[in-house]
Amino acid sequence: MENFVFSSRAKLITGGTALFGLLLLIFSYFVDGGEAHHMRFWTNLLHNASFFTGIAIIACFAYAAFTTAYAGWFVQFKRVWESFGMFILPGIFLFGVLIVGLWMHSHHLYHWNDEAAVLADPILTHKSAFLNPVWYTGATIIILAVYYWLISTIRKISIDEDTNGTTDYSHHKRIKKWAAPMLAAIGFTSPFLIWQWIMSIDAHWYSTMFAWYASASLFVAMTALTIMLLIYLKSRGYYPGINQEHFHDLGKYLFAISIFWTYVWFSQFMLIWYANVGEETIYFKLRMDQYPVLFWGNLLLNFIAPFFILMRNDTKRKMGTLFFASAIVFFGHWFDFFNMIKPGAREAMIEMVAHHDADHGEEHATMDAHAGDDHAAAGHDDHAAAGHGDDHGHAADDHAMASHDGDHGDAADHGHADLPFKSGFTIPGLLEIGIFLGFLGGFLFFVLSVLSRAPLEPKKDPYFEESLHHHT
Repeated sequence: MENFVFSSRAKLITGGTALFGLLLLIFSYFVDGGEAHHMRFWTNLLHNASFFTGIAIIACFAYAAFTTAYAGWFVQFKRVWESFGMFILPGIFLFGVLIVGLWMHSHHLYHWNDEAAVLADPILTHKSAFLNPVWYTGATIIILAVYYWLISTIRKISIDEDTNGTTDYSHHKRIKKWAAPMLAAIGFTSPFLIWQWIMSIDAHWYSTMFAWYASASLFVAMTALTIMLLIYLKSRGYYPGINQEHFHDLGKYLFAISIFWTYVWFSQFMLIWYANVGEETIYFKLRMDQYPVLFWGNLLLNFIAPFFILMRNDTKRKMGTLFFASAIVFFGHWFDFFNMIKPGAREAMIEMVAHHDADHGEEHATMDAHAGDDHAAAGHDDHAAAGHGDDHGHAADDHAMASHDGDHGDAADHGHADLPFKSGFTIPGLLEIGIFLGFLGGFLFFVLSVLSRAPLEPKKDPYFEESLHHHT
């Protein structure tokens, strides 16, 4: 079959799942009773928007990297990666919602967006030249728009090659000319998106390895989703030329980048933890102490499982085993993004409440002091006459204030050492799983729609025959 037919059944399943996820996302806005600017809703939106938009971006990066490297093995299914990349357009709209919320102060995902907190915090003040709504908005919209322009231009040339391709391979040469700047653009600018979207949630913390870490996570997720989608398409009779050799190579990438992800995870953790700098270790201490399921589950899903399943050579050539491993690591790296976003956002929520409570307390203290001054001035003679009673009253007041300060001091000493379980933050709740499936359904609905608009196989690509006869 040359063209993919997006069946009504497939549309119903993917579209229905997307609609169900959207309803759950809306429901999550109300389920927390408005606590901390509906933090559960906004974190769910940011989590899934960054994950699926990131998959689209990394698909463009892989496409550009293989094209400029003269790779031929992936050409048969390159339309799949082109379709992944086109999801950047919906990603712009998803982040548009987050940007509107940022400017309207409808959410408190980012502590640096609280002007009072920035003024009171030297670290946030120092970072404010980069961490501010203008930079966030401009970088997100402009960078994503450039990515979309590049991949859509490449896709147009690629599709035109099917009908107007010539023996001088002019279309392919044009694709290479566009792929090179796309490779550089994504390589140099995507870290800015990762830093602003995700790392800046933990506003005091930073790691020079974080962009590598998040990118590796997205690459594994993108490869896993590619494998699962190709297995599905082959089961429907498409891509007859894709065989065990292609899946073996994809399986090797799945295994290798999982190991690379683990290497970056360990390197980042080891360097920060053993340097023992408080501003840096707090990121890991928070997750180890308060979110052990997220912290250790992340390693179980994304290193231990793929390592032992895919270490054998034959498991990369068995469709069932490869699909199973891909499903585990795809969910595992969604889980990884949950671990990157949710604990820091909850911490920001706690800091926001504490900051506003402190401001509220100071306001009341100021008002009480003024009232006390007025009362003292008006009743000065009466207080002088009742000196002994006044001394006794002050002693009682001092005792009460000491007791009050002691309670708060204990709470401050404990910090957030015993955070209560909170579904959707401590671990993903049923709402989060449903919203994830909804975003996945929406992503697949969009990708399959794009995939159905052009031939699945670019038969006039000069490397098509090499891909058709690929062997390892």
